[in-house]
Formats: sequence, C-alpha cells, structure tokens
Amino acid sequence: MKFLRRIGVDGYMLLLVLTAVAGVVLPARGLAGDILGYSTFWAVTLLFFLYGAKLDPAAVRAGLLNLRLQTLTFLATYLLFPVLGLVLAMLFGGVLGPALTTGLLFLAVLPSTVQSSIAFTSMAGGNVPAAICAASLSNIVGVVLTPLLVARLLHVDGGGVSLEAIEKIGIQILLPFVAGQMLRPLIGGFVRRHRLLTMVVDRGSILLIVYSAFSGSTKSGLWSQIPVPSMVLSLVAVSVFLALAMAIMAATGRLMRMPQADQAVLFFCGSTKSLASGLPIASAIFPAATVGATVLPVMMYHMLQLLVCSVIAQRMARRAVPGG
Repeated sequence: MKFLRRIGVDGYMLLLVLTAVAGVVLPARGLAGDILGYSTFWAVTLLFFLYGAKLDPAAVRAGLLNLRLQTLTFLATYLLFPVLGLVLAMLFGGVLGPALTTGLLFLAVLPSTVQSSIAFTSMAGGNVPAAICAASLSNIVGVVLTPLLVARLLHVDGGGVSLEAIEKIGIQILLPFVAGQMLRPLIGGFVRRHRLLTMVVDRGSILLIVYSAFSGSTKSGLWSQIPVPSMVLSLVAVSVFLALAMAIMAATGRLMRMPQADQAVLFFCGSTKSLASGLPIASAIFPAATVGATVLPVMMYHMLQLLVCSVIAQRMARRAVPGG
C-alpha cells in the first residue's frame, strides 16, 4: 500500500477502479438502474448547491471576468482538440477503421465535462468559480457548436439538436448553484465549517458517474460490438490523445505564469471531454446502427480522464498543503 501511495494510487483511486469493475460485472438494471440515475442526478445537484453556498459572489464574478483563463480554456476545447483529433485520425485511421475514426473525431469536438472537471478542480484546491464558468460555458455553446464542427469535419448533416443538454445544465448545475448563492447568508458559515461534507459529495458524485457510465456500457452491449484488437488500438489512440491534451494544458499554464489555482482550471476543464453531452448529441447526429462504435472512443476517454485526473488532483492537493 505504501508503494501505491508513492505513485499516486491511494484508497480512493482503488475505489474508483473497483467501482468501474463493478459497473462491468454488476451493472445496475431495472429498478436499481432507475435508482442509480436518480441518485447520480441528486448527488451532482447537491454538489453544486454546496458550491453555491460556499463561494463568495465576488469570487464568482472574478472567475467569469478572468478573460485570459476563460479564453484559453475555450480555445483548448474547440480549437486545439479538433486539430489534435485530425492529426490522430490521420495517424490511426488506417488501423481503426471508419467507425472508430469517426468516434475519435467526434470526441475531439465535444465540450468539456462539467461535474467531473469542477469536482477535480475543487479536490486540487483550484479556482472553483472559474471552473464552473468555464465548464458551463463550454457545454452551453457546445450544444450548438459541436454539431456544426461534426458537420464540418465529418460531413454529417446534424439535423435538429435537442435543448435537453442546455436544460440539464440549467436544472442540475446552474439552478442549484444560484440557490446556494441565495441561501449563502443563512447556511454559508455551516458549509465552510464542515468541509468534509463537500469532500464526500465531491468524491461520491464522481464514483456514481463512473459506475453509471460503465454500467450503461455493459447494459447496451457496447463491449461486444467491437473486435478486441480494434478496441485495444482505439484505447491506445485515446490514451495518446489524453496525454497530449494534458501535457499541452500543463505546459500552457506554466508558460503563461498562471496562478496554481488557475492552472488547475485550465488543466481539468481544458483537457476533459463530456460523455453526458456526447451521448445525446451522437444519438441526434449519427445513425442508430453506428452510434455504439462512434461513442466507444468517448467512453474510453471518459474513463481514462476520471482515473488519471483523480491521481493528478490528489497530487495537486498534497502540493498545495504545507508539508503534504
């Protein structure tokens, strides 16, 4: 166990892996699946209510007005990623085949993840108000921009795009955050004094997201639709994608001499991709017969980013604590 801790793997990381395995071996079905969906929804809602109750409104305004950070994060999501996606598609397209290559390009134009990137920013001691602004803006714009980029890169006619993603962000993220801000004078002191509460909700919501994602993939039969060699090659391509994105985000933060808290925002919001937004957008754009293969790289990236970001967030948190 000491060796695992030295390389950044602690009890929570092991719990993440066990949660992913549980999603594959024991997926939630029927009533259990419904309960899991509701639990995940309300855990994330509670998380952002607590964020709202804890954060100073002045800090929220500062996060939105941090134009350099917001611009860099947005450009990373919708400019850097598509360029990297095109390069990797040229390198791996010949061995992945058209379906998985399409999935790789689709991954490149997705918005950043909301819940996970903000939770990891919080775990790392980063600028949470700026992370909320960056992730929410990315997803709101992405509902329109992602289908347009797909049509441009893949020559796919997107048709109509549902407003469900915008509604979900509003109901699950922004509304509870605003409610928390409004009730801050009454409960803000309690929330700040009980930091363990926010940490438990932070980490618990991530575990629920991981289990829900793996469980959903198992129930849909996604793992049996693609030959094993193709899945392995796809995993290699996605791993290279994630490594490049994270390396560029980390280097950019240092080169721009950004504060550590802002570097955490750029890293976690600029290098992650949203499975929650990707699935409904893929269903609206691609034929039903090809959706499974198209979202496989997105699923792989999502799982990898959760595991890798967990390790990095905890290392950042230890560096931020004197003697940690």
